[in-house]
Amino acid sequence: MDVLFEKPKSLRDVGEKFCPGCLHGVANRLVGEVVDELCIKDKMVGVIAVGCANLCQQYYDFDMIGAAHGRAAAVATGYKRMVKDAVVMCYQGDGDLSSIGLAETLHAANRGENITVVFINNCIYGMTGGQMAPTTLVGQKATTSIYGRDPKRHEGYPIKVAEMISQFESPVYVARFGLNTPKNIIEAKKGLKKAFKNQIEDKGYSFVELVSNCPTNWKMTPNETLRFMENYVIKYFPLVILKDKE
Repeated sequence: MDVLFEKPKSLRDVGEKFCPGCLHGVANRLVGEVVDELCIKDKMVGVIAVGCANLCQQYYDFDMIGAAHGRAAAVATGYKRMVKDAVVMCYQGDGDLSSIGLAETLHAANRGENITVVFINNCIYGMTGGQMAPTTLVGQKATTSIYGRDPKRHEGYPIKVAEMISQFESPVYVARFGLNTPKNIIEAKKGLKKAFKNQIEDKGYSFVELVSNCPTNWKMTPNETLRFMENYVIKYFPLVILKDKE
């Protein structure tokens, strides 16, 4: 009998430790499937910093580099420039990439570094306890905004990182996908594959944002988070290809 579905060879045969219902696991699998299909496992290097994304070093069966908080893009830049035939991925959450790591992210994008950035946006700091992130929605509660994010209380508005990056001249691909439905997951995989192919073909910088969830810190069941994503998160962070230099 033909095998139709199996664990990607780029993922280790270990159980994942993400919270029940967390979509990080889906993102991990999509990256693993793309790496397998492009036959780039032996060239892959993942760069992670802190937060839930840090757990990826346990799951991917290729080289991983741990960067200081927010500095994944800087480390990825250095590695890619020294080892040009490597396929380098930054895998970061919103608390890491869009907060302390925003400067590194924007400058790497503006320089057009030939790397692939996978940005998991779940609108909150996950591993560190549920603090408000730069992407937390207006009205969304967090441990540091217990009444809900309020722009009038000097908390500002959620930052749309993909839209910012799409305004630069250098990036070749900037897109946002959701992980909340099978259809959206299929589209997300297509976007990831394109982003990695861009790097392989030496086209330049690609940024893929994946809208995710956080059942633990949103204080919802997994099913409730999917509805919240559909009704609120994706309305503020629309699923769209913002830039694609063919």
